[in-house]
Amino acid sequence: MSSKNKTEVLIAGKIFTLSGYESEEYLQKVATYINNKVAEFKKLDGYNRQSKDNKSMLLELNIADDYFKAKTQVEMLEEELSEKDKELYDLKHELIGVQIKLETAEKAMQDMQKESTEYQKKIVRLETELGNHGNNRK
Repeated sequence: MSSKNKTEVLIAGKIFTLSGYESEEYLQKVATYINNKVAEFKKLDGYNRQSKDNKSMLLELNIADDYFKAKTQVEMLEEELSEKDKELYDLKHELIGVQIKLETAEKAMQDMQKESTEYQKKIVRLETELGNHGNNRK
């Protein structure tokens, strides 16, 4: 089991100590995300006139919105990946079917080539026999 990491982060001008099993880099990334959200809201008209509770609630709602949008996007990507996996599976089976048909056709072609060679030998033999019979009549 990993050990907990502790790191100090600056969020909205205050120092917080975050701890978790994630890396310090990850914890800093979380703090940066929160700071960016706070900065985004501070740019909005009327946000600064809100009470501290309303500011917190707006921030929490916005973060929840980001979460659900990201979750929906992940679900869509997972569904798309699943569809692509099915397409790949179908294509692999189609390829195997085509390879089997190709092998069967190649085998049939080899058999026909052997048969053709045998017929050519037979033709040469029959022509030779005919030629010998023709020479005997003269």
